[in-house]
Amino acid sequence: MYKVGIIGPESTGKSSLARYLARRYKGTYVPEYARTYVEQKGSTDVTFEELCSIARYQVEELAAISNQPSDSVYFFDTELIVTKVWFDYAFGCVPEWFNEAIRQYPMDTYLLTYPDLPWIPDPARSNGSDAIRMELFQRYEAEIEALNIPYYIIKHT
Repeated sequence: MYKVGIIGPESTGKSSLARYLARRYKGTYVPEYARTYVEQKGSTDVTFEELCSIARYQVEELAAISNQPSDSVYFFDTELIVTKVWFDYAFGCVPEWFNEAIRQYPMDTYLLTYPDLPWIPDPARSNGSDAIRMELFQRYEAEIEALNIPYYIIKHT
């Protein structure tokens, strides 16, 4: 099994890229759970407890996938690092159990999408400023580097 985490700021083509790669390489597409959650809620305002719920779901999903015997490649449309950065960005802290989960269920490689596409408003998005998108990009990159996992920056221009 090989796991590819596709992460980056909002509106940078992650979902399209993840679906395309899963089709192209006959892999498995793993959709972004946080998007599903906020769409069902009808608001991007998420409490700390709700983010913990999202995080637990993601960890359970990774645990289930990791227990499957498979030659498949999994393409994750966002994953645990994005949630970790959101914990810190929105609430100034990250639960220790979540940091442990990141170490327990690592990706094999990351594709980090650069914020060079124009912002497209969407009910599940909340951070359209170029400054915030770049700050988040830099945070994601720092997290990947701290884990010492290979990654590639995907630029569209």
